[in-house]
Amino acid sequence: MFENYRTFETTFAGRPLIIETGKKAQLTNGHCVVRYGDTVVMSNVTASRTPREGVDFFPLSVDYEEKMYAVGKIPGGFTKREGKPSENATLTSRMIDRPIRPLFPADLRNDVSVVNTVLSNDQDNDPGICALIGTSIALSISDVPWNGPIAGVWLGLTEDGKYLINPTVEERETSLMHVTVAGTAQKIVMIEAGAKEVREDVMLEGLKYAHSVIKEMCAFIENIKNEIGKEKMSYEAHDINHEIYDKIKENEYENIQHALDTDDKNIRDERIGVITDRIIETMSEEYPDIAEQLEEIMYKMQKEIVRAWLYEGRRVDGRGLNEIRPLAAEVDTLPRVHGSGMFTRGQTQVLTVATLAPLSEAQKIDGLGLEESKRYIHHYNFPSYSVGETRPSRGPGRREIGHGALAEKSLVPVLPSEEEFPYAIRCVSEVLSSNGSTSQGSVCGSTLALMAAGVPITAPVAGISCGLITTDEGFTTMVDIQGLEDFYGEMDFKVAGTKKGITSIQVDIKNDGLPYEVIEEALRKTRDARYYIIDEIILKAIPEVRSELSEYAPKVMTMKIHPDKIREVIGQGGKVIQGIVADTGAKIDIEEDGTIHIFAETQASGNAAKKAIELIVEEPELGRIYKGTVKTITAFGAFVEILPGKDGLCHISKLDNKRVEKVEDVCKEGDTVIVKVMDIDPKSGKISLSRKDAMLEIEDCSNNQ
Repeated sequence: MFENYRTFETTFAGRPLIIETGKKAQLTNGHCVVRYGDTVVMSNVTASRTPREGVDFFPLSVDYEEKMYAVGKIPGGFTKREGKPSENATLTSRMIDRPIRPLFPADLRNDVSVVNTVLSNDQDNDPGICALIGTSIALSISDVPWNGPIAGVWLGLTEDGKYLINPTVEERETSLMHVTVAGTAQKIVMIEAGAKEVREDVMLEGLKYAHSVIKEMCAFIENIKNEIGKEKMSYEAHDINHEIYDKIKENEYENIQHALDTDDKNIRDERIGVITDRIIETMSEEYPDIAEQLEEIMYKMQKEIVRAWLYEGRRVDGRGLNEIRPLAAEVDTLPRVHGSGMFTRGQTQVLTVATLAPLSEAQKIDGLGLEESKRYIHHYNFPSYSVGETRPSRGPGRREIGHGALAEKSLVPVLPSEEEFPYAIRCVSEVLSSNGSTSQGSVCGSTLALMAAGVPITAPVAGISCGLITTDEGFTTMVDIQGLEDFYGEMDFKVAGTKKGITSIQVDIKNDGLPYEVIEEALRKTRDARYYIIDEIILKAIPEVRSELSEYAPKVMTMKIHPDKIREVIGQGGKVIQGIVADTGAKIDIEEDGTIHIFAETQASGNAAKKAIELIVEEPELGRIYKGTVKTITAFGAFVEILPGKDGLCHISKLDNKRVEKVEDVCKEGDTVIVKVMDIDPKSGKISLSRKDAMLEIEDCSNNQ
């Protein structure tokens, strides 16, 4: 039945990788199933036969679908079906999109859809890498025009300096970096890294090692393509009207150069607006559809101008290639929050606010991975006013999620452990103005906010980006690219880290890949710029982490009890702990090992909660005097509660230093009495008390004084 069914097998990082085609999803343009251990990912590619009307961009969509059945789970919530993509799914989609997009023909306008579905996940073999490889194979064997193949690996690093390819769960726990690298057989096309302050030279050698494995995988995919690949379909190439282009260039080229020759985005946009209005007015009679084509024509002309300037070493704002825009940093910009910092780089400005909360407010994660929660959360908001535009807010998109995750990844390596600082931490970066590299501005703003909040980070973190222009004669890189240079350039190489080393990298490219010398130069330039920002800007705004938390931040106390006592503290149905919370106003988190975190608005509230818990878990001490409450009266004595949930019998003969006829003659239920622990039965735990001996001991103490 499945006459086209084929399998291909290779070894990938010491484990078998199996590719299946020709059996499933037979109506797609390209399809494969990737099996890596017990991880199974299905990759499907479809494309329209005709271009989409009225678009001046390539309409590519890339989706990564996590199915909870892949790890034997039923989705949480009421609907019990997968809803919108998880944050990890969104980030993985972006990770696949970035390396494949530049390899499509620039003039293609047909809709192309890539869908990766995780069918099974064994945790040791990352489904994201399988999806990247599956996408490359599906595109390569399809009839969709694409200049692949590419391949990708997950790169790790042991503490003794050994590089790891596709590390297992156990290896990831101790790895000093988690780097996703994608490349063609010739160049690296994508880097996404999180690292624990890894040096630039160590990172570069790791990328070279990863690329050597990628080359082998590309050869494997090329063989599959040669054996079963379809002939690429012809398509209607999109192009501008060159007659219009030439006339505009003849009449307006110098005016456009003048319009671009400013570091103020508002002035530049205003000048370009005047020129476009003039072109439409003077040329619309001859070319009735010029308004529809003008945006793309102006884009190409501006790109030509900016790229020529950059390659000559000239930047639109007059800076040198290694010069950073004017910088400013400040803290405590908001009065009632736990920590705030604002970072400005040219016309890019980011305000970050840090909030501290009990660990119980850490983010819960319902996904395919082993991670169930995270205590540090970073959110990034990019409102339309930040670029001088008007559009309604519709919640975070893929870009916002991606930039937030990048800033989050940058700060995680310097955060204190839960034991050192038992708080959940959330940073929110509000982009107030955007003219390039807002994600790295968010990293700097977050460092300021965390230090101002009193979070004891081990070192300040700064981020910066590096751009690229290439020609047949060579390449030129420039540090701290602004929006125009990012828009018309070929690379946005973002690096964040401390003075010790790199904590994150994200590389977006618009060409066919980066040679090693470009990567090496970008790492060096971003390192030097990072050092400058830390020393001259961040540490001058706030020289060290605040020694005290904000008065508005919750106060935390940590105590340890025996795990066997947890049940007593919680009480039946949570009655005991709920009572403590109601009485003291504190929040209480109890971990399985008996660690208790108490969060309170005031020190007095925290002390009261801690004292209540201490009383519950305290064991009666032989010979100690307690102030207790009479709980029950019997003919032979009174049962007195000396600690919460712990009472003992004070026999009638021990109630007073004289004969007592009736217990009620000395005390009644609810009375507070002073008693001494005389005996604790080692087997039954029964406690014998004496009011008589307690009174005598107190009297002796008074006489001795």
